[in-house]
Amino acid sequence: MRRAMNWSLGVSIALLVGKVFAWLLTGSAAILSDAAESVIHVIAVAFATYSLRLSMRPASDRFLFGYEKISFFSAGFEGALIAVAAVVIIATAIEQWIAGLTIQKLGIGTAVITAVSIINLGLGVYLIRTGKRHHNIILESNGKHVLTDSWTSFGVILGLALVLITGWKPFDPICAIIVALNLFWSGSKLVLRSIKGLLDYADPDIYAQLQSRLEMNCKEHQVEFHELRIRSTGKRILAEVHLLFPASMTIGQAHTIATRIEESLEKDFSQPIGITTHLESLEDHATVHHRQSGSDAARIS
Repeated sequence: MRRAMNWSLGVSIALLVGKVFAWLLTGSAAILSDAAESVIHVIAVAFATYSLRLSMRPASDRFLFGYEKISFFSAGFEGALIAVAAVVIIATAIEQWIAGLTIQKLGIGTAVITAVSIINLGLGVYLIRTGKRHHNIILESNGKHVLTDSWTSFGVILGLALVLITGWKPFDPICAIIVALNLFWSGSKLVLRSIKGLLDYADPDIYAQLQSRLEMNCKEHQVEFHELRIRSTGKRILAEVHLLFPASMTIGQAHTIATRIEESLEKDFSQPIGITTHLESLEDHATVHHRQSGSDAARIS
């Protein structure tokens, strides 16, 4: 994962240099918008690289649950930067359109941007596949940003091609604005995903999958469960569940069964997962919960 992120950072810097060169050569508003987005992308990748390293640190005395949730902050940061870049691109394109368009050497500029787009497309696919394979939202978000950058470049190529074919220069800023609107949409989705993660959104598909496997394991060991809760750290799923055992069973026997259920779920689940079980008596757990709820209400009042 670190190697993939280092590749992303290195390639992003190299491609930014290529885009700036193409803009200086042509003066194209669309190429300038693409280069501006790449500046944001380099900053975002640098932050994502740091976030990936931090997320892999073990838990400490002050951060007892580790640093994995930095993944969602990183995704939100990257999404916000993409949205800001989109606004800047639109403003720049409109400003250049009003001031008067001067475009030159479009053939060379188009060739440079085409090469950049192809490289970005390959890098984006590689990052997304690596992120999904390791269930890492930082790599996956970065890969989506790279793909967005490549589609931005393809949009720029379309605008430049239309200018070359028709000679109508406004195609250049129009394509820049269309590309920027797509960027804003992509950035907004990343921010929304970040917010969901930070608020411990429970993915219904993952919840249903875990619930189904838990039912199978509990049936095998003849126990019941309730109060299943899940949340994602961006790297793995954390789950909590109450297991209900007969009151006649010793705490040692119940703990052994609970451990077997935990190990079975962690071994067979589709992605990394950590499970915490709470052991309760089947016969009186409802009474105990009701009594506890009443006690808590009395303290609050």
